[in-house]
Amino acid sequence: MSGHSKWATTKRKKAAVDAKRSASFTKLANAISIAARDGGDPSMNFSLRLAVDRAKAASMPKENIERAIKRGTGELGGAAIEEMIYEGYGPGGVAILIQCLTDNRQRTVASIRSLFNKFGGSLAEAGSVAYLFEKRGQIIVNLSDVDLSQEELETAILESGADDYENDDGVYVIYTSFDNVAAVSKNLEDTGAKIDSLEIIHQPKTTISVSEEKITSVEKLIETLESDDDIVNVYANMD
Repeated sequence: MSGHSKWATTKRKKAAVDAKRSASFTKLANAISIAARDGGDPSMNFSLRLAVDRAKAASMPKENIERAIKRGTGELGGAAIEEMIYEGYGPGGVAILIQCLTDNRQRTVASIRSLFNKFGGSLAEAGSVAYLFEKRGQIIVNLSDVDLSQEELETAILESGADDYENDDGVYVIYTSFDNVAAVSKNLEDTGAKIDSLEIIHQPKTTISVSEEKITSVEKLIETLESDDDIVNVYANMD
């Protein structure tokens, strides 16, 4: 499975198994508002459905979700939220892609630059890192949560239109093309599979190996970046 990062896969699986996301309500609300720009009905807007599902999984109050949707559709005022992608290099030359939702891009980029400098990395020019990643769908299903045998679940995955999958002790990380994620998720649900997590990711096309010392530094950088309310996701091409 060329391009799959063991570090990123393990990180995402743990998040699904724990059934908790590190995202704050601010991050979740911003994601909902951005998605709601294409329509405020989750049944008709797949991106909004994903954002609302993540918010519900984090026990975000219903009124917060509804307010975020109205903000996105323009029914409520407030500062405009922008979706930004920043690129950089971490210790050991690891390429890092940062997805942000912010109402103040100057504040966000200053914070990101400061963190890269602190942990021995550097912010890069637009386009210098993005080409190393591709947009894909990632679906996580836990065998213990479905009324299917392992053989039945794996058959369902193969027949769903997914590109490929990984299985680690019954936790299935399923990959799809960006354009096919909605169809694959529906096909899986139609067979009785319960989806624990579904998101659009930026997956590295290839990964690089770095020393143990550098791995620790990169992980600290990523963890600190992810703690920023403006940052939604951080992707790295570290193996």
